[in-house]
Amino acid sequence: MSTLTIIPARMGSSRLPGKPLADIHQLPMIVHVLRRAQEADIGPVWVACAELEILEAVETAGGRAILTDPDLPSGTDRVRAAADKIDPNHKYKKIINVQGDMPTLDPQLLNHLVKTLDHNKADWATGAVATQDVREIADPNVVKVVLAESQTIEGLETARALYFSRAAVPYGGNSVFHHLGVYAYQRTALEQFCDRPVSRLERIERLEQLRALEAGMRIDVAVVNSAPHGVDTQEDLDRARILLAP
Repeated sequence: MSTLTIIPARMGSSRLPGKPLADIHQLPMIVHVLRRAQEADIGPVWVACAELEILEAVETAGGRAILTDPDLPSGTDRVRAAADKIDPNHKYKKIINVQGDMPTLDPQLLNHLVKTLDHNKADWATGAVATQDVREIADPNVVKVVLAESQTIEGLETARALYFSRAAVPYGGNSVFHHLGVYAYQRTALEQFCDRPVSRLERIERLEQLRALEAGMRIDVAVVNSAPHGVDTQEDLDRARILLAP
């Protein structure tokens, strides 16, 4: 398989410090995310750790982990650094970035991203779900993606991303898509992205995927039916414990 999945994780979080090791039914949250990614069965899965305690938790659970510089500026940079260490000879041509705070991730989403990346010859692939929730649309913490006309490939709806924003776009409210922060990259595109400076729109919106669009990269989106529940607060963690109850 030519796909390598990497889960960046660090202990620092302004709203829920230490969340990778938060207990969910006697397992650290990062181990739940690892297992969901492994269930996709598309290639090896590693956790890119900023701290030793995360690495120890992953290895205790039988997973593979690697330490990365804790001062790296983003999870994407952590993914690139881990890929360089794990696979210096570039055996893996596609890299998947799964956030370490998505314990309810549907493994099928990763398969959808790989299919989208391969079929459309995109530089990046990511996911989105349609929403008509007024609170979500107005919430700047819910990132929206503006999509071009969609097409269907093997039963999967895909579309090219035109823009990402924290604002309620596009105007009208009938075609709003909630962006899901999981990515698949062509490895060369990931490297080119990380080598570029922060872009103007990225700085304004605080959304790094805009750096890729400003650089002329193509980002395609798999439109799916449900979103994984990210864990940013204690309330989110409580909900994850309910959803993952045995």
